[in-house]
Amino acid sequence: MSKQDYYELLGVGKDADETTLKKAFRKQAMQYHPDKNPGDAEAEKKFKEIGEAYDVLKDPEKRAAYDRYGHAAFEHGMGGGGRGGHGGAGFDFSDVFEEFFGDFMGGGGRRRRGGGAAAGRGNDLRFNMEINLEDAYRGKTDQIRVPTSVPCEPCSGSGAEPGSKPEVCDTCGGAGKVRASQGFFMVERTCPKCHGNGSVILNPCRSCSGAGRVRKEKTLQVKIPQGVEEGTRIRLAGEGEAGSRGAPPGDLYIFLSIRPHPLFKRDGDMLYCQVPIPMSTATLGGDIEVPTIEGKRARIKVPDGTQSGRQFRLRGKGMPELNGGFTGDMIIETVVETPTNLSKRQRELMEEFAAEGGDSVSPRSEGFFSKVKDLWDDLTE
Repeated sequence: MSKQDYYELLGVGKDADETTLKKAFRKQAMQYHPDKNPGDAEAEKKFKEIGEAYDVLKDPEKRAAYDRYGHAAFEHGMGGGGRGGHGGAGFDFSDVFEEFFGDFMGGGGRRRRGGGAAAGRGNDLRFNMEINLEDAYRGKTDQIRVPTSVPCEPCSGSGAEPGSKPEVCDTCGGAGKVRASQGFFMVERTCPKCHGNGSVILNPCRSCSGAGRVRKEKTLQVKIPQGVEEGTRIRLAGEGEAGSRGAPPGDLYIFLSIRPHPLFKRDGDMLYCQVPIPMSTATLGGDIEVPTIEGKRARIKVPDGTQSGRQFRLRGKGMPELNGGFTGDMIIETVVETPTNLSKRQRELMEEFAAEGGDSVSPRSEGFFSKVKDLWDDLTE
């Protein structure tokens, strides 16, 4: 019985590109997968056929031979380009379905071969660091101490006693994984002997017990740029935990928090500051001095009749953008203070002021009670 055309099996045209082929193969594989069709011999046969078709058409050399000679290209040793031809022992289902299922599992690539590279990249670390608002304004360089894992010095991180070295695992041949056949599937799993490292240590280092790393507190310098905000993250590449047996280290992430300031509140590159002023200054006008985040003082002219809540803008006295550049403004909000603990003479003066119609020169309170009277003519105390 003649075989069905590979293009027809996958439901694509002869001009199908690699993406179209893979999409068609996925669709067919999901439809005829044995797990979805238990006990269905026809579905199992179809599943194998589409696997064979995809194995040929995804390989440019095999596909060129198939386009020219059809199925005959892989009979009697013809079309030997590629992995041992097709139609017999040369076909490896595990390679086809590893590529298929690897995309879903996030693998995105082939299994590791040979090499015996260490399996365990070091863990990333998090360090919480608190700074004050002045540090965020100026930027600073600071030292931190981080408990972490570092490569073992006596064995240089290999895990083997000095004078010896790890040996290639004889179970997986250095691949870190082993295969087992289950029906027409090849199942791949982590090597139980080397635990995915690809090598075994027969003579472990006495300092680190074969781990290749030891616990230690590390001192690092951290450069904090100008303009950082709450939650800013600084990454120090390669300063995380050391990897297992020579594997790459992880990274260190520093998360910044900015402690509340007693005078200033921040909103992006703007600073806000409430400044109390005496009632006499608010009434008669005058100059006041206010602090700035850079540690200096700025002078503001307050006009007569200034009310609480009036705002004054100091340009360029706010926070800088990250790493410098544009600098925001500072907003000063006045809070007029009511005098307390008056002397006898001060009280007499205030009473004279009230007797002379002092309430009539308070526009906000006068306007408020005028509106109340308009709303409720019969309002009584």
